[in-house]
Amino acid sequence: MKKKIALLMACTMAAASLAGCGGGNTAKETTAAAAPAGTTAAAAGETTAAAAAPAGDVAMTMFWWGNQVRNERTQAALDLYSETNGVTVDGQFAEWSDYWNKLATSAAGHAMPDVVQMDYMYLNQYASSNLLVDLKPYIDDGTLDVSQISENTIASGSVGDSVYAIAAGINSPALLYNKTLLDGAGITVKDNMTMDEFYALCKEVYEKTGVKTDIAYGIAQSWSEYFMRSYDIVPFGDKCMNGDETSWTPFFEMYTTGLSEGWMLDPSVFAEITVGSVEQTPMVYGQTPDTQSWCEFYNSNQLSAMQKAAPEGTEIGITTWPAPDPKKSGYLKSSQFFSVGSDAKNPEEAVKLLNWLINSSEANNILLGERGVPAPANIAEEVAPQLSEVDQKVVAFINDVVTPNSSPINPPQPDGASEVYDLLNRTVEKVCYGELDAPTAASQFWTEANKIMSTK
Repeated sequence: MKKKIALLMACTMAAASLAGCGGGNTAKETTAAAAPAGTTAAAAGETTAAAAAPAGDVAMTMFWWGNQVRNERTQAALDLYSETNGVTVDGQFAEWSDYWNKLATSAAGHAMPDVVQMDYMYLNQYASSNLLVDLKPYIDDGTLDVSQISENTIASGSVGDSVYAIAAGINSPALLYNKTLLDGAGITVKDNMTMDEFYALCKEVYEKTGVKTDIAYGIAQSWSEYFMRSYDIVPFGDKCMNGDETSWTPFFEMYTTGLSEGWMLDPSVFAEITVGSVEQTPMVYGQTPDTQSWCEFYNSNQLSAMQKAAPEGTEIGITTWPAPDPKKSGYLKSSQFFSVGSDAKNPEEAVKLLNWLINSSEANNILLGERGVPAPANIAEEVAPQLSEVDQKVVAFINDVVTPNSSPINPPQPDGASEVYDLLNRTVEKVCYGELDAPTAASQFWTEANKIMSTK
């Protein structure tokens, strides 16, 4: 187990270093500055379960990554739970780029938070390292109610015969775009674009507005899996990478094509921003056409935060990610999960909090689907009329655009996946700086990724 924890720390520290892309603001700086009123100092930057909290019958810690909208809503829900249940819940958050490094550090110090936000990409690693509590006994005894959650959704948080995570919301990959900019230029965006249609759109936007395109720079992991699904390739096999050394050439050709034709952002743009931060995406943060993007590769549940971060008067639109075969690539997924950390002093109390966040009207009337469409069907139906116009747009997108044009999601990623994706982002960076052409990048990435997976 110590070896696995050390590996988790190495992987996540590398990911955090990459996400900074040359010296951008740290997550601690951004989250501390953005802490909502009433949030403790620990919530703005500390992450261990031992963080100071006022006395109460039960004291717990919850840790999540997120944007300012998520931070404010989650803290408000935790405050209500604390007031009505005689407990103290210390809410802590970080930007994605720093979250996994801090969580791995907590795991190594045997100080995992009581309730943690978990991602599909890391679920298998944390579960197999005995860092998460098996929730199945609590489901069986009724402490955790999953009666309104579909079997497929429950299965997405399972590893083997155990359930280690419950979906905090349902979403899908989504291309968020500056609709105001494109409407002003007379440009329309269609759903389920092929790559050729996407390339043509990028060129048209650049020619008419001078604004360029950000293709998931520094956060290529989910986008790469989505892309490769069009070629019937699930990246990870049994201690190996599927496909061959030419399989990834089309993926890297996206970047060489965009740069050679001039419509893709130069990688230097990302040196001074926090990659993965909604508030610092080139679409809302860039000040000139050369530093702006007309779109961002995010997820459907992040539309609300992106709209809030956008300059006044800017409407953000939503469509599907492009793909060589859009129906093969598209999928619905758990936007993120809630899990209980293995160091919880009172895991039953932590499960009760998790159950309240998932199943209660009180919590979801505050959270309002920011993490995605609520997993329990009754809560999703109850919350829908209260959603903002933006969030109702997301529900319509999930139901009307994605659901009829999607395929089953890939299996959970195995041990070693995070290392492989660190390698992928570094390889994309080399391609974008002209150090590698697409065929060489594909061959080197596939060979090195196989070496990583063969040791797992």
